[in-house]
Amino acid sequence: MTGERMTGFTRGALSFDVTDGGPVNADETVLLLHGFPQTSRSWAPVAELLHGAGLRTLAPDQRGYSPGARPAGRAAYRVEHLVDDAAALITSSGAGSVHVVGHDWGAVVAWALAAHRPDLVRSVTGVSVPHPAAFLRGMLHGPQLLHSWYMGAFQLPWLPETLLGDEARMAAILRRTGASPEAARRDAATLSGAMTGPLNWYRALPLAAPGYTRRPVQRPSLMVWSDGDEFITRSAVDQNPRFVLAPYRLEVLGGVSHWIPEEAPERLAELVTAHVGGGRHNV
Repeated sequence: MTGERMTGFTRGALSFDVTDGGPVNADETVLLLHGFPQTSRSWAPVAELLHGAGLRTLAPDQRGYSPGARPAGRAAYRVEHLVDDAAALITSSGAGSVHVVGHDWGAVVAWALAAHRPDLVRSVTGVSVPHPAAFLRGMLHGPQLLHSWYMGAFQLPWLPETLLGDEARMAAILRRTGASPEAARRDAATLSGAMTGPLNWYRALPLAAPGYTRRPVQRPSLMVWSDGDEFITRSAVDQNPRFVLAPYRLEVLGGVSHWIPEEAPERLAELVTAHVGGGRHNV
């Protein structure tokens, strides 16, 4: 541990913003990875509670979200690059290895990071979204495909940017899916005029290296899902144990929407803190 507070890190020509909080010399560090269409600010309620438990947190604005890390072209947003970004942050932080927690698309990165860079991961918590191979099985063998129609729509050029780039329209969409008025306005305003990078995460899906997202995880794993989620089905989540070759736990939050970190921060922080406590002894 370096004892220095991070404000960002670089990887090649890209510069990423990072929010570093809690005890800088804490024994355990939690990496918080945001989803679409949010930034590291979505983790603020959870991070504050984790700091109170004596944990350091690192919350980056990921590729396409940090103003200094918005490369052109969808190929630059392949999952492999997103994982390598997270690995570079961990290395730069001096933490050695971390407990990674990801929500939505951040969960995809978290599962893949744990699978491909287990040397950097002590435990993994997926929030809302299961292991990507479990998600795919849910699409092929369950109703998940019907809930993921928008992923196909996002493959279109310019039209998604036009529709989601309108701040009022974007805020209204987020509100309809359960986001609070404050969070909806904040996220719509933050990404107004800057939607191409975030949308390229979806557009790069067909370009992932074959088999990259199928590798199983061999680190203690926690899955947190909510039964009010309009995007992720329970059938997809139930495929998770196929791809976790380590202690695994599923926690279902009743009456909570997809936006768990901001809607149920106390419960999520409690679950992560307990999982971190178990992960430090199991790795």
